[in-house]
Amino acid sequence: MIQTIPQTNFHDGNCIDQIGYGVWKVSDTDAEIAVGKALKAGYRHIDTARIYGNEDGVGRAIANSGIPRGEIFVTTKVWNSDQGYDKTLAAAEASLERLGMGHVDLYLIHWLQPQRGTYVDTWKALIQLQKEEKATSIGVCNFTIEAMEELYEHTGVRPVINQVETHPYFPQAELRAYEAKHGIAHESWSPLGHGGKLLTDPVILAVAQKHEASAAQVVIAWHLALGSVVIPKSVTDSRIIENLEAIELKLDDEDLAAINGLDRGPEGRISADPATSDFE
Repeated sequence: MIQTIPQTNFHDGNCIDQIGYGVWKVSDTDAEIAVGKALKAGYRHIDTARIYGNEDGVGRAIANSGIPRGEIFVTTKVWNSDQGYDKTLAAAEASLERLGMGHVDLYLIHWLQPQRGTYVDTWKALIQLQKEEKATSIGVCNFTIEAMEELYEHTGVRPVINQVETHPYFPQAELRAYEAKHGIAHESWSPLGHGGKLLTDPVILAVAQKHEASAAQVVIAWHLALGSVVIPKSVTDSRIIENLEAIELKLDDEDLAAINGLDRGPEGRISADPATSDFE
């Protein structure tokens, strides 16, 4: 039986389940099925985005789940081409319509996109959406320390969370330290790395053998031990359940030290660098 899912508190007084279910690269039809399975397994935190093209499916799954909307935490995001004050407000309305909801629990700026120079105005739009109760909490994805400071300097409002690539090969220690200092939660995307390399790493496999757990459970437990919110994705029934059961795995100091030793610094990054990325 799954234990109670731990939660992370936001500085705005709200909170989020520390483990959620992500639907990146899942089709709209498959997302409806997969989210339904995730909710049945016990997940109550669902992470989608406009660019994923599956908000409709996520909304249908939630509507058909029989679970009260108030018990499910829903995140979606404004895409790069929708940045800017007015465009963001319109994009949020469109996302809510696709989801079939009056509000989302968390609305995020998907990427910094510094060359566009629109992220501050976009953040101001998110603040307005929160005032209008269309987004209960607001945050960012793929933001640098400098950009989060700029948001605060212009608005006096800090994001409640920063969702960014994080895994043992690229643990984002400096970024996490800044966020902890300012009460910003850290959320890990691509938490299991890429291409299966991390899950076959001898260090991860040794810890998994020690605890009679899967490699994925070990990595998820590492994220949880660091205090990060984590959104592993799988459309396989057994792995959907297995990933959630990682909350029951408690790593000791020796385990954590071994996994922390896998840090490859900047060479461990597998995605675009938020400081320089610019794409539609």
